[in-house]
Amino acid sequence: MTDELDEITLHGLRAFGYHGVFPHERREGQIFVVDVTLRTDTRAAAASDDLSDTVHYGEVAEAVTSLVTGEPVDLIETLAGRIADALLRFAGVQEVSVTVHKPDAPITVPFDDVTLTITRRRA
Repeated sequence: MTDELDEITLHGLRAFGYHGVFPHERREGQIFVVDVTLRTDTRAAAASDDLSDTVHYGEVAEAVTSLVTGEPVDLIETLAGRIADALLRFAGVQEVSVTVHKPDAPITVPFDDVTLTITRRRA
């Protein structure tokens, strides 16, 4: 089924959140970066040229940002799962991939980024 779907991707959504297992992460917070890919059929939107026939990526960006800036969680796995669940509630979205970047993760050795990517499908 996914081979018949198109993709809408948002890269690099940035928001400040207080997620993490350490007290200083909850107290000081940090920037999280999120990439999402929505799989949906865009043929109706292409034919009608009407925003109501597709997924409004501005609303997707707001939903993601709201979750990152919202209630803190310990793990980026939990945050990614919440984002995926929210995006699957958008009409027409059949599958979503979510990558959460934690570029300021509390790691004691030099590194560029920590990421977690999940893929979830509509039941």
